[in-house]
Amino acid sequence: MSDTLAPLIPLLLILVVFWLLVLRPARRQREQAGKLQASLEVGREVMTTSGIFGVVVALDESDVHLRIADGVVIRMHRQAIGQVVDPDVAGSDVERDTDTDGDAGR
Repeated sequence: MSDTLAPLIPLLLILVVFWLLVLRPARRQREQAGKLQASLEVGREVMTTSGIFGVVVALDESDVHLRIADGVVIRMHRQAIGQVVDPDVAGSDVERDTDTDGDAGR
């Protein structure tokens, strides 16, 4: 009996390793993305998966409206939101443009 099951042991080990290294983390990542999308609220600064920063101005069932500049609002799918920007961390990591007179780089 053990001679017939011996060839299956490596296959079972491969399946267990695949589950631990691929499927389990993917499920966790999907759950975190779902929590992020459910926690979106108007007024929060977010970063999209393509790296665009904006402030949430409106929420629909499947869309988010982001203000990315004065007078510029774009509509994106909720799944395109990569992360909510923490205001405490954003000031220390990202150099913000504080030029108020409009002559940046001159």
